[in-house]
Amino acid sequence: MFPERIETDRLVLERLCHETLDVFEFYRVCSDADGEEDMAAVTRYMPWDPHETVNESKEFIDRCEKQWDEGEAATYAIRPRDGEDGAGTFAGAGGLHLDWERRTARLGMWLRKRFWGRGYSGERAAALMEVAFERLDLDVVAVTHHAENDKSQRAIEKYVDTHGGRCEGRLRNWVPYGEGVADEYRYTITHEEYRAATA
Repeated sequence: MFPERIETDRLVLERLCHETLDVFEFYRVCSDADGEEDMAAVTRYMPWDPHETVNESKEFIDRCEKQWDEGEAATYAIRPRDGEDGAGTFAGAGGLHLDWERRTARLGMWLRKRFWGRGYSGERAAALMEVAFERLDLDVVAVTHHAENDKSQRAIEKYVDTHGGRCEGRLRNWVPYGEGVADEYRYTITHEEYRAATA
């Protein structure tokens, strides 16, 4: 149902599974095992913490494979293409989470800090919107961000505006965060808005 591989101008998105991503490489990145990743900054506004064991990383990949096979989500390993700094390196993960009853896909993404500020978020979002609207024929693509995450807000607002969407508002006490809950902003793009913006 989902494409195994997607290529954009500067990125390769490949199905995140045990065949395409070594669990030890994934753990090294997600645990900040070598102290080079600053995963505390990466996960600051995420609903997960840096991985503490290799098994935690394995279970994450297992979950991605199961969700893919059951049509619940398509999670991709993101790598810069040839010609980009860090070409071929695992840069992060992104994907679509599907709500078939609502005919909606929700975008999600995280990147290693060294890949921030390159515009990869918008490039990945455009590719996954094409999958959601052109391949899966969904009605809406949604994306959220933690209310205090200014960097994500700027990136999301840019690509949502480019594709004709809008901010739906602030969802109070919406997402699990730390020991409590946090506010999020939600944005949507409809199929019609996408078509008009990309015509």
